Amino acid sequence: MYIRKTNTGYVAEIYVNGTRRSKSFPLRREAVQWATLEEMLIRSEVNGSIDAKRTLRETLERYRDEITSRNTGERWERIRIDAILAQPTWLPLDKKISHVTTEDFSNFRDERLKTVKPGTVLREFGLLSAIMEVARKEWKWIHTNPIRDVKKPTEPNARDRLITSYEIKMMLRGLGYSPNKRVTTISESIGVCFLLALRTGMRAGDLTGLTWGNIHSQHATIKIDKVGRRKGLGRDVPLSRKSIRVLEKMRGFDTESVFGLKSQTLDARFRSVRDRQLLKGFTFHDARHTAATWIGLSGRLTLIELCNMMGWKDPKMALKYFNPKPSSIANKLN
Repeated sequence: MYIRKTNTGYVAEIYVNGTRRSKSFPLRREAVQWATLEEMLIRSEVNGSIDAKRTLRETLERYRDEITSRNTGERWERIRIDAILAQPTWLPLDKKISHVTTEDFSNFRDERLKTVKPGTVLREFGLLSAIMEVARKEWKWIHTNPIRDVKKPTEPNARDRLITSYEIKMMLRGLGYSPNKRVTTISESIGVCFLLALRTGMRAGDLTGLTWGNIHSQHATIKIDKVGRRKGLGRDVPLSRKSIRVLEKMRGFDTESVFGLKSQTLDARFRSVRDRQLLKGFTFHDARHTAATWIGLSGRLTLIELCNMMGWKDPKMALKYFNPKPSSIANKLN
């Protein structure tokens, strides 16, 4: 390894087993890091300790075909991986994975930020990092994860959108929901699903995955939730008497599934009705924020009980989802 200073920075040069490589960097630290990694990669390839023939494209395809089915976000991961594979300008897909660098992912970040928000890029980085970790730990295709040293976009502010009583009323009207009417349509089923989300804070995926075998006298069992799927865990969501009454409206609609819905259908129809009712600014997931805030303001549950109900392993999540207005807290002080 040889690091040479230039007028614009530093040049790292290496010569290992007949292979010579060099690259320029603005900082000496970056030059040393690159040279160290390159030397290790070349020696690994020569010694056969890693699969040096694999490309980044093969890595993404194998993860999509073998790993995504284990994950809660299987559909999203597949869509995102296919989108990356269809855009050869985003990443050097045909480059050997052992030669993919931090700079390649930095370029990916800069390119994506031209068209999408930082939050989207952060989610994509999370997926790409998970892929590289599997390639490192399980497949032994690389020694290090090049995404680790990439500067990530700034985390966007957490959503604090609450759905108002007026918006709830208009949504239920648009969905054709009536408290005294038997549920016979998908739209009405979405109305009941929306009401239960507001009372329990369950996610869209939690609700659409419910079967009648998951419903008990005072709680609903989510077999595999967003947090625990990798460990095969689930959680129990307590149900108030009002929640039970809401659920009972679904009896007879489907023999197995409570709502007879797929999460994609729920999301698409919910947005369509929201727009038709001339409402804007909220999504179905904001029902979870609204439920957490309503329950928190009621004072009926302790912080630990609220976290247990919502499925939060970290109590800090309460700060993200508990979004009361200052006036609501002021009323509690009076």
